Amino acid sequence: MAAFDEVKCNPAVALHDLDKTRQGGPNDGGDVDVHPPTDELEHRDGRDTWGQKMDFLLSIIGFAVDLANVWRFPYLCYKNGGGAFLVPYFLMFFFGGMPLLLMELTIGQYFRQGPITVWKICPLLVGIGYGSMLVSFYVSWYYNAVIGWGLYYMFASIAKQLPWTQCDNPWNTIYCWDPGYADNETLYYNDIVINATNGRSPADEYYERAALHLHESSGFDDIGAVQWPIASCILVVFIVLFLVLMKGIKVSGKVIWVTAILPYVVLVILLIRGLLLPGSIEGIKYYVIPNFSLLLNKQVWVDAAQQIFYSMGGGFGVLIALSSYNKFNNNYYRDAIITSSVNAFTSLLSGFVIFATLGYMAYSKNQRIEDVATAGPGLIFVVYPEAISQLPGAPIWSFVFFVMVISLGLDSSLGAFECMFTGVIDRFPKLLKKRREIFVGFAMTIVFLINLPNATAGGSYVINWFERYAAGTALIMVALLEILTVFWFYGSESFCDIFEEMLGYRPNIWWRVCWKFISPLFIIFILIMSAMTNEGLTLDDYVYPDWSNHLGLFSILTVLICVVGVVFYQLLTTAGSLKERLILAITPEWEHKQLIKQGYMTSKRLTARHWYTLG
Repeated sequence: MAAFDEVKCNPAVALHDLDKTRQGGPNDGGDVDVHPPTDELEHRDGRDTWGQKMDFLLSIIGFAVDLANVWRFPYLCYKNGGGAFLVPYFLMFFFGGMPLLLMELTIGQYFRQGPITVWKICPLLVGIGYGSMLVSFYVSWYYNAVIGWGLYYMFASIAKQLPWTQCDNPWNTIYCWDPGYADNETLYYNDIVINATNGRSPADEYYERAALHLHESSGFDDIGAVQWPIASCILVVFIVLFLVLMKGIKVSGKVIWVTAILPYVVLVILLIRGLLLPGSIEGIKYYVIPNFSLLLNKQVWVDAAQQIFYSMGGGFGVLIALSSYNKFNNNYYRDAIITSSVNAFTSLLSGFVIFATLGYMAYSKNQRIEDVATAGPGLIFVVYPEAISQLPGAPIWSFVFFVMVISLGLDSSLGAFECMFTGVIDRFPKLLKKRREIFVGFAMTIVFLINLPNATAGGSYVINWFERYAAGTALIMVALLEILTVFWFYGSESFCDIFEEMLGYRPNIWWRVCWKFISPLFIIFILIMSAMTNEGLTLDDYVYPDWSNHLGLFSILTVLICVVGVVFYQLLTTAGSLKERLILAITPEWEHKQLIKQGYMTSKRLTARHWYTLG
């Protein structure tokens, strides 16, 4: 009975071992009641907890506020007509991003499990955990390479003059347009006419020819040789990540204090400087004044949804992993509201910084705003450096800026890796819990080797491919499956019960309607739009080969294969008739023994109320 009493008090224990499960759940209509675990029991399950509440809050802010806010959001705004993008973005923010974030924090904190074992609330769909882990794994294949680029630029900033401010360097071409040239000046090289319109900025040429050597690659199917300076920087990133992650959240929680705060200081300085540049106001107008006709473009809606889930972290499983280290009564509702607000604020702030600079670039080149920027991560490594070069003491500000880029990247990378390691260690605790350092070191080595193609001359093509397919449609599908599992199979009432156990009150009607109906329908709408806008991948003027798009679609399918594979496994390995297997498969594991004892037909999941109630 001792083991049963412990499980009764701490549902997290139930998810480790079915033979020691509790027999019921909160308010299960006569089943064994569940009480909030005490601090003693929280430590008895052997799980670490955050050193202090702010460690957790800064960690989820650090994960949610990342390079996607300063790079992906401004670029998608730029690509989709500026202010027009903000309309679907904020609709998805309220109906998709915030509800999913709050949901993941709730189940993570209550069950104190990682992103795989937590889904034993519905054994049929445990594959969701494997799918979300796979998405995080795919993102780790390229995200850390972008951090490595930031490290390369940080080292390049240690100079009297920034190397991307002039055209007299060995890597420059005849098309390099020196900022000192007059706007109406024209240069002639044999029969070639070069002016401010067709010339390329020193920052652009430095990015493509000096840092990445993109000119040595013809495309995705010919990525060229590894560029060892870039590869070395990526290696340094992985070493730093390993040193922090091998000790767990006790260490990473402290590092976040620095990495989560620095970006705002730098962004405010860049915004002030950007607003003082000629043409900046036109850039701001382009950003805030929407062209509503663009809302008829399906891709605008798809991009907005992908950005919300990519930036806020829903579907990755990271929020579940981080909140699983909380104390039982932590006010995660407050943390969710703060994190969502900070995320939106950071995106908007970054947008003002970028579009002020784009307005200046368009003014100086005598071009339209929509014609002056590059795609993808190039926004960080071309537009921002060009803006920084206008500041007094530019090398110092450049160094600080790329420290910020690195810190933003490390925040999210730490969260993503912690999610993956937590998920695997929770799945195999006896094998890995006491061997964390060895496991982390082995895994980081494998992921570093997988990252090496990103350090080739064609690494930019590889990263753009991953950015499109690794965290786009697949992430939205995972988010949909998570919401359906929690609020339809596990049940809205059961969810509201555990919410109330931890916080002392039930979620209001707005959240319950969103979770049950609005968010799923909104996400389904976005998935339909995504299927209808399956355009081939491009990077600036380069068009990817058809086979690369087919490979990308297969990578999306691998996430679904994880889910479907577990469905078949559960149905094939569970005892009983097909009907009995289905009933057990959609019932939390800790209820199985009691259900078998009382009879399968007593399951509350066979009642209409379970499916229609809002909780």
